[in-house]
Amino acid sequence: MSNWYDNAVFYQFYPMGITGAPKENSWDWNNSWNGSLPPVNRLEKTIKEGGWIDHLKRLGVNAVYFSPVFQSDRHGYDTRDYYTIDSRLGSNDDFARLCTLLHDNGIRVVLDGVFNHVGRGFWAFRDVQQNRENSAYKDWFYIDWNKNSNDNDGFWYEGWEGHFDLVKLNLENPAVIDHLFGAVKKWNDLFHIDGIRLDVAYSLSDEFLKKLHTFVNSLSNDCVLIGEIIYEKDMHRVNDSELYSCTNYECYKALWSGCNDKNMFEVSHSFNRFFGNEGLFVGKNLMNFIDNHDVSRIASQLTNRSFLPIIYGLLFGMPGVPCIYYGSEWGIEGKKEDGDDGLRPKLQNPAWTSITDFVAQLAYLHHQKVVLQQGGYQQLFLTNEQFMFKRTSQNCASSHDILVCINLSQSNYTAHPKGRSSDGGYESFDGLYGNYKNLFTGEISNYTGELYMPPLSVLYFEQV
Repeated sequence: MSNWYDNAVFYQFYPMGITGAPKENSWDWNNSWNGSLPPVNRLEKTIKEGGWIDHLKRLGVNAVYFSPVFQSDRHGYDTRDYYTIDSRLGSNDDFARLCTLLHDNGIRVVLDGVFNHVGRGFWAFRDVQQNRENSAYKDWFYIDWNKNSNDNDGFWYEGWEGHFDLVKLNLENPAVIDHLFGAVKKWNDLFHIDGIRLDVAYSLSDEFLKKLHTFVNSLSNDCVLIGEIIYEKDMHRVNDSELYSCTNYECYKALWSGCNDKNMFEVSHSFNRFFGNEGLFVGKNLMNFIDNHDVSRIASQLTNRSFLPIIYGLLFGMPGVPCIYYGSEWGIEGKKEDGDDGLRPKLQNPAWTSITDFVAQLAYLHHQKVVLQQGGYQQLFLTNEQFMFKRTSQNCASSHDILVCINLSQSNYTAHPKGRSSDGGYESFDGLYGNYKNLFTGEISNYTGELYMPPLSVLYFEQV
């Protein structure tokens, strides 16, 4: 397995949103076999003509994760054709050119794989609607012929978590597996993908994931599987025979609520559980994020926009792979309670602000400092509003430890070595001694124990 993923800085696009594509696909099966209209090249045009490639490179991104791009009923997670790019976004040829452009600019491509369920417009489900028990595809789904659906199909079927516009696939059926794996092979052949982010991976069986892992490795040993996992109970799927990595929802929640509540104990608890001594994911680089297409934008989630640099500093300083959600790097807002459109807006051109400058600086450091990609984790100091941890370099050749220091307070703070002051944090601070370089300013200073932190600050120090 290549280590490209472990060294990546990701950027997530929600294609249906950024392009302003129609909210619903065509349902006219007289026009085409999958009910869609002729392709309109929105995605390639938006990314190419909108200046997004240059933006990604300036930002320091070297991997893009596209939310669903395949033919679907509405939002992309209700697939109707795994083999064809959604006509609202363009054609297969259009998307192949976009992938080539990204690859030519040193940017990897990861696609959303929605394998647990399909939309009601999925061709095999339509065949069941038309031919009922005589359909060759009736065993592709979980059907009860003695009941009726909410849409009066004359039969009942299982929907994903009770959502009946998402028809659950029977992933124990070899024909279904062959169909899905055939699609993956086509994605590899046409688009030369570098990975698949598996939607609701927690709903997929271990057996299916093992088969998918084996199949993907037969196509390319450089292609990673990243699972959408929400709860710890499902994280066992990150192993050598199933998922290479997964989404880190626990730390996502800890990051924003820890900042809002000025409770760095919550952040520390999650970091230690996952990355500390005997942590659950020592040596595993989870996909870290502070927002995505399903949750409020981080600029809206935080109660104080002054926390934005701090939370990005934590995102890039913690163990794992950082993922930026399009537009959040310049602080756009959007609340979950206002609906999906606010989380997935049309954006013709990227913007650049002071927070974007800082994110780009963090991405640069993440690429330059191997210890931020592969180093260990050690907590140094903790209070409600202050937090210090070290990325340790013992397993990183020619690297030095990097200290990440957080001050959420609106006042100056000086951390004293234990014994010099009564304000020591929960974890005794041994003090900072010797020459350290501020990685944001380049300034080298000699420290004799105490560490000063300005108000509302994040600092990275490297021993020199």
